[in-house]
Order: sequence, then C-alpha cells, then structure tokens
Amino acid sequence: MTRDTPQDPSVTSPPASWSDAPSRDALQLIAEGVTQLAGFGVAAISAVREDGKMEVMAVAGSDAAREQLQGRRTPVDRLSRELEKADDWGLLRFVPHERLDESAGQDWGWVPDIEPIDGAEDAWHPLDLLVAPLYDDDGDLRGSLAIDLPVDGRRPGQAQRTVLNQYAEQARRAVLVALERERLAERVRMADAARRIVRTATAQLSLDRIVADSREALVEGFRAAGMWLQTFDRDGHGSARGEIYSSDGSHIHLTPELITIAEVSARAAWERQQATVVSPHREFGPAITAEQGELVLAYLNEIGVESLLFTPLGAGPEVLGNLVLTRAAGAPEWTEAEAATALDIGHDLGRAILNARIFEREHELVEELQELDAYKGQLIATVAHELKNPLTSVMGHLEMLESSPDFTGHARSSLQAMDRGARRMVRVIDDLLLLSKVADPDESIISAPVDLRRVVDDVVDLTLVAAEQKKLDVVVDLPGEPVFALGDHDEIDRVAANLVSNAVKYTPASGAVRIGVERVGNDVLLSVADEGIGISSDDLLQLGTEFFRSSNPEAVAQPGTGLGLAIVRRIVDRHGGQLEIESELGSGSTFRVWLPAAEPES
Repeated sequence: MTRDTPQDPSVTSPPASWSDAPSRDALQLIAEGVTQLAGFGVAAISAVREDGKMEVMAVAGSDAAREQLQGRRTPVDRLSRELEKADDWGLLRFVPHERLDESAGQDWGWVPDIEPIDGAEDAWHPLDLLVAPLYDDDGDLRGSLAIDLPVDGRRPGQAQRTVLNQYAEQARRAVLVALERERLAERVRMADAARRIVRTATAQLSLDRIVADSREALVEGFRAAGMWLQTFDRDGHGSARGEIYSSDGSHIHLTPELITIAEVSARAAWERQQATVVSPHREFGPAITAEQGELVLAYLNEIGVESLLFTPLGAGPEVLGNLVLTRAAGAPEWTEAEAATALDIGHDLGRAILNARIFEREHELVEELQELDAYKGQLIATVAHELKNPLTSVMGHLEMLESSPDFTGHARSSLQAMDRGARRMVRVIDDLLLLSKVADPDESIISAPVDLRRVVDDVVDLTLVAAEQKKLDVVVDLPGEPVFALGDHDEIDRVAANLVSNAVKYTPASGAVRIGVERVGNDVLLSVADEGIGISSDDLLQLGTEFFRSSNPEAVAQPGTGLGLAIVRRIVDRHGGQLEIESELGSGSTFRVWLPAAEPES
C-alpha cells in the first residue's frame, strides 16, 4: 500500500500535519470507514502541500503503517508517474504489481507482510497499488486516498469498487475542506502577525526599538527558529556601515561577500516585489550565481539553518535592507501565504525604518544646531568680554582728556564724538553679555517675587526726559496694589525697559505710549502700546532674532543694535512666559508679556 511514499532523499518525515484538529478528525473518520466497512485493512489519506509534495494526513487500520507513514511527504510527480500505468476504476486507479518497475530496488514506505492466495487470478499482491487521486473542481490534484490489505485477500470486485468510490468522493470533499480551512487559518494567522508588527514597529522611531518590538511577532507569527534584520547604510548599500539586528540580540556576522549577495538579492527581490525562499531543495533566484548560492548554503549549514525566507525591506523605490526568517531541519516548508505576508511586512518595516532614519537625522541636526548655538553664545560672550576691558580704558582716558583745558574747538568736539561712540559700543557690549547670559541654559534663574508695578514706575522715570523732548503722552495704567511676577528682578526690569524705550523711540512727536500692568489668573500681564511706524508682516516673523533690523527705512534710521527684542524674547522664554506682538505697518504696535504670577513674600 501507499505506493506514493517511497523512501529516498526526496521523501521527508516532518512533525505531524499542521491542519486544524477538526479537519484531521474528519479525514481520520473517512480512513477508518474504509477499513471498517469497505473490507480493507489499511487506508491512508494524503493532501498536496504548497511545496508540491503529498503529505499523509490520516492513517487507519494498522499501527505499524500509521507509525511509518503519518506525516510523510512524497513528491506529487511520483504518484503521477504511477497513475499513468493504472486501470481506471471510476474515481479509483489500480496498478497491478506486475506493471511496477522494481529494477531500482526502491524500498516502499510500508508494504503488508502477506502472501498472495495460491492459484487465484484475482489474488492481492503486497505490491499492488489501489489509489483514488482527489481533484478539485478545476481538475487540479489536491490529494489521494490509498487503500491496501483487502480482508478477503482479493482484488476488489465491482460491488466493492462502488463502495470504495463513495469513500473516495467523501475523502475528496474532506481534503478540499481541510485544505481550505488550513488556508483560511493561515491567512488569519499571518494577518494577525502582520497587524502586531505594524501596530508596534511603525510607532517606533528607533531601529533598535523596531527590532525589539517586532521580533517576537515575527518569530511566533512565522513559526521561525530565528530572524535577523539587515539595514543598508544611508547611501543604500549593504556595507559595513549598515547594521544587522538579530531576534535574540546576538551578533550576526556576515562576510563582505554575503553582505554583497544580500544587497543584490534585496534589490532584485524589491524590483520583482517578491519574497524568496532559500533552501538546499530550491533553485536560487536569477540575482544569485551558483557559486554564490553554494556560499549561502554553506553559511546556513554553519549556523544550523535548513531554510530561510528572505524579504526585501523598502519604501517607494528605495531599498533599505532585508528581513531573514530561518527554520531548522524538519520544520515545515515556507508557504505562499507566509511569503506574501512577509513582503507586506517588508513594506511596513521599510516605512518604519525610513521614519526612524529621518528622525535620527533630524535628531542629529538638532544636536548640531544646539552645538552651534552654544558655540555662538560662547563666542559672543568671549568677544564681548575681550572688547569691554580695552574699551573701559579708552573711556577712562577720554574722560581725562575732556577735563583738560588744553583741548578746545574742533579737538574737544572730536573728543565728544569719540566719547559718544565709545558709550554706544559699551551699550552694545552690555547687550551682548546679557544676551549670552539669558541664552545659556546652564545659567539658572534665582526666582523671587518682583513687583511689576514698581519696575514700570522706575522705567517710566528713566525714559521721561526722552518722552518730554518728543512731547509724547505717556499713559500708565497701574493697579492700586502691587502685582508680583515670579522671576529675576534685573531681567524683568530689562524687559520692561527695552519695550518702553522702543515705544518712545519709534513713536512720532506728539504721539502716545500706553503702558499697563494687571493680574490675570495665574499670570501677570505687561502691555506696552505705541503709535509708531508699525511692523510689516514679513518683519514680524523675524522680530526677536539676534541683530535683526527692520527693512522699514524709518526704523533703520533709528539707532539700535537689533538685540533689544532678542533679549526680551530670551528672558521671557526662560521665565516660562510668552511674548505676543500685534502690529500693522503705519498703525503702531502692541507688545504683551505674560509672566508667571507670584505671591508677595511674607
């Protein structure tokens, strides 16, 4: 019996069938019906697997036969060659032993130990083959029902063939149902694995986390022995600059030759949109030469891997790496559903890798910008300190010269001009030093309650002379009791001074400046409004940037360094506040500073 299962290198005996339990039970019942009701001692039902082999799914009637045959796989073409010699008995095919070619001395998987009935023309011979090939509605071979060891020792007559044909039809339907259930279960399993991977991996912005979060779903979902994920470098090459991540964190060493093979294969596979199975029993793809194939197989043998599923990883036209899932000897063959799902996952992981690389690059750029900003602050502070010392000496000598009676007329005018220039340089240097201080994240604030009402009073007093010279109406709206902000007194004072002095500077003669202070919930609000030249929408976007001067000619005509509002913005930011600017060209500007409120010290 089971003449479709000879023992040779093409026949394998993996673990029990992967079909679901209800399907296996149905096939077993049909096989047992043949042995119990149709007058035969052994029956076996096989199904065609995706690797082109027949797998024995159910065996009934003999424990010895079951032990040797259950789960065995035989190439389909072996059965097809034997069917060419068969007599047509309806759904059944019968090959008498005398038609078998035994010259090769093949050892069949299981042969009953019986002697034919002497002198009977219809005596059953141990090597007789009775099998029903099971086809689907499209005429494709999907399985077989093999029958052996008739109870009466004779080849079946017409009546017995009719019964066996009925069982063959039952077996055909059961095999088709079993395979369909298995395909559905496979799709559900792979879909679940894909969902788990997409849900976890695509949410990560680190390659290490992508691998860590997806490897369990990959290994379990694909029933793999292990996996590794190889990424190519940013130029798209699988050089040493790429990375290899394994399922258990162990080091995967690939030689330069293997890395090159992987890169070429990944590109070819991505172009074809196809995952590839690599095993000793399969041909290599067109991108791999026979010599390279032997190199790959030798490596697999070295690490104890029987086969692997190789999947390209990419996004759009870009190939980013490959995913390798491995299986050890004796494991089931890779299925088409697994290959299709692996390719879908290759797209998802490719996008996740691309996102991680973009995030990684952005993080690097942010670090570079932070380093540049720190360097700029350090440079500004260093230059300002180096300038201040000699400038202090210059101003001291200018004061001595101005008090000397030896200078009159043009000489004294020159000294006064030099003094004005030196004092302006001092203001610039002081602004640079303050800007460096408030921009330094390591320069902490010693916060304390600051009476904003008193700060505004002091600032208005200092700018009163300049306002009177321009005949400005300075309107100050202050509450009757103190309003405390939480922060550094000197820095908050500088914020108010810069805003009020700018309002006075840019408001034309006879105009008005309005200053207000109020408590709003957990914040305090300082507002300064002017009737000046206003700010264009383009300039508003850059206002507060170091050394920025407005493009408005009227604003450029006013003296300034472009540091005042930059200092204001930095101070407000480091106090956890907010700066709002409302302006329209030709209609004046309003600056609002929100700062955290504080309660007065008891």
